[in-house]
Amino acid sequence: MNPIQMVDLKSQYLRIKPEIDAAIQRVLDSTAFIQGSPVFDFEQQLAQYAGSKHVVSCGNGTDALLAALMALGIGEGDEVIIPAFTFIAAVEVVALLGATPVLVDVCDDSFNMDVHALEKAVTPKTKVILPVHLYGQCADMELILKIAKKHNIKVIEDACQAVGATYTFSDGAMKQAGTMGDVGCLSFFPSKNLGCYGDGGAMMTQDADLCERLRAICKHGSKEKYHHQLVGLNSRLDTLQAAILMAKLPHLDDFIAARGFAAQYYYEALKGLDWIELPVIKENTTHTFHQFTLRVKEGKRDALKQYLAAKGIPSMIYYPVPAHLQPAYQYLNYKEGDFPVAEQLCREVLSLPMHTELSENQLQYICKTIVDCPL
Repeated sequence: MNPIQMVDLKSQYLRIKPEIDAAIQRVLDSTAFIQGSPVFDFEQQLAQYAGSKHVVSCGNGTDALLAALMALGIGEGDEVIIPAFTFIAAVEVVALLGATPVLVDVCDDSFNMDVHALEKAVTPKTKVILPVHLYGQCADMELILKIAKKHNIKVIEDACQAVGATYTFSDGAMKQAGTMGDVGCLSFFPSKNLGCYGDGGAMMTQDADLCERLRAICKHGSKEKYHHQLVGLNSRLDTLQAAILMAKLPHLDDFIAARGFAAQYYYEALKGLDWIELPVIKENTTHTFHQFTLRVKEGKRDALKQYLAAKGIPSMIYYPVPAHLQPAYQYLNYKEGDFPVAEQLCREVLSLPMHTELSENQLQYICKTIVDCPL
């Protein structure tokens, strides 16, 4: 059995090596390393895949969030509501613009934004709701959009972990993560379900004017070269990364299916352990399993992580500290106990190896090791 990795990018590359190498070689032959045709071809193909009218690529997922806020005019005095249990980027970009991150707790089952807490957090200063589709599963977008419409608030979806996930509304309409709000933000960090071989990101929108504004912001605020209508960024998806993503996009559904197979194996093998809580999949969303995250009860999380490591099984804690307890955000004046679910999750969550190349032998070994754990 090959060594188990948290993410096995090399094996995935070797599986589609001819396509990747050919895509890279075409860019090298063209020498159009910035804003070459693969960038715009990829944007069109991603838009078609996701069912979005417009896609604007950029340098990374954090820039996508930042540009989206900038395009909506967010700044000092504005409030943006964000879940307390998330990667820090969503909070960080709000703070960078001088706006106020307003944190809310998350649901005990899905770990996504608690819509009841969300509505209570809305004030006249609230300009944006920023739900995060955590680990590959959509937040409750129907209720989030309803609250946003009621209060005339914009919605930016952080879909950086959820490309390809779908959400079904009560009327049967089905939409992909990132296509339901005013802007949806994606990351193509290498470990993502659709990852490039460096940094990359994108924004999706159904609004042509907003698309034009997003595109300008990512080019130094310029719609015409050397003429700068807006304060902007230098944030571009380079041609090599676009070519790699374009080669990988036709495989995305297969990648998601492979992750689903691994997840189902985990579910079947670990369902009898009363000290472990397996991921909950909500009825109205699919789960693309960017991560397969357990809740380890009875204070056993850290011991299990050490035990697995001793057996050659990597695991990760996403995330060990909630946003409101991070040192950089103490100025927001939150305190321990303000978001009890987020705090409890930080003590219990543990993500198992999850990628497209996990073999049945590897999955069997991981699960047997957990089942036989003497903790």
